[in-house]
Amino acid sequence: MKVTKLSLLLVCLMSFAMESKEAPKGTPVEAKVTPVMSKDLPDIPGKEGLMLFVEYPPGSSDPIHRHSADAFVYVLEGSIVMQVRGGKEVTLTAGQTFYEGPDDVHVVGRNASQTKPAKFVVVLVKEKGVPQCCRRTKPALRVPPGSQENS
Repeated sequence: MKVTKLSLLLVCLMSFAMESKEAPKGTPVEAKVTPVMSKDLPDIPGKEGLMLFVEYPPGSSDPIHRHSADAFVYVLEGSIVMQVRGGKEVTLTAGQTFYEGPDDVHVVGRNASQTKPAKFVVVLVKEKGVPQCCRRTKPALRVPPGSQENS
């Protein structure tokens, strides 16, 4: 009887240890961003090109952010959903492209699939030495048209 109770206890402890290593259900899975290359652009003084390889795991999404750069996106695999503030939400598949301007706020960036990964390349043309991304955790406050800001 003691052996049975001890075995049961060990099985429970092993199950708990294995479960604790997994991310809790409902926890967003972050994209993996890998810099591929960076190069000064001598024909455009003060600018540099930065190429990134992005992998969205199934169900992955980005927080609202801005690049302060011209961003050219090319989808390699899977399907992604993109939208900039004031633009339409678009779903892109392999071989399709997307553009973000330096003043655009990227309000939607996610994997369209909950079961398959998506992979894409981003080429940024940006000010030399400036970080490639400025993340926001919540949308910026907007003042309705015709209203005055209070100082």
